[in-house]
Amino acid sequence: MSELPVSKGVLTVVSGFSGSGKGTIIDILMKKYQEYALSVSVTTRAPRPGEEEGREYFFRTREEFEEMIRTDALIEYAEYVGNYYGTPRSYVERMLSRGKNVILEIEMQGAMKIRKRFPDAVLFFVTAPSVEELRRRLVGRNTETAEVIAGRLAQAAREANVMLDYDYLLVNETDKAEECADLLHGIIRGERARVRNNAELIRTIRDDLNKDQDPA
Repeated sequence: MSELPVSKGVLTVVSGFSGSGKGTIIDILMKKYQEYALSVSVTTRAPRPGEEEGREYFFRTREEFEEMIRTDALIEYAEYVGNYYGTPRSYVERMLSRGKNVILEIEMQGAMKIRKRFPDAVLFFVTAPSVEELRRRLVGRNTETAEVIAGRLAQAAREANVMLDYDYLLVNETDKAEECADLLHGIIRGERARVRNNAELIRTIRDDLNKDQDPA
């Protein structure tokens, strides 16, 4: 009998309003479950206090980022509030082939590019339960000026027009991030069980069964 192949991982996009808590949800998912790989994005924005190179982001100059665009080193990229964000190609492809579910935490522009380029990708949008709660979280971070916060709320208004283009909505209520992470995990496991994500395994089982039917 043939050795059964590892099923290909699910490419998962997680977007959401700034302040929705999507980063916290992903942190919980990564710590609690073992079958995930988080794709670290490249950005031209400055690091926030406590962020480290290669952990939250790869921090690059605008010129370096544009060179990555020219050399097709990114599977998607977008400009958000004056800065570039993008997803390195090589890491994503390598992890998916090893059976890891790859999580992309990216903005809506990049998510829509992923949707066109990878139709089987699963897209999640994270939101706070209300605009009032979203505003409270942004102000409570104490990391950005009032002008930047206003820009993020204006961006959220634009993003709201694209929410219906996602597959699933995660409403991150206060102190419910772990529940959202568990829901995210359950949906991804269900997506991974789809027939279309197990074509190689199905072929192996079918071929082995047909071999058993051959006359000795």
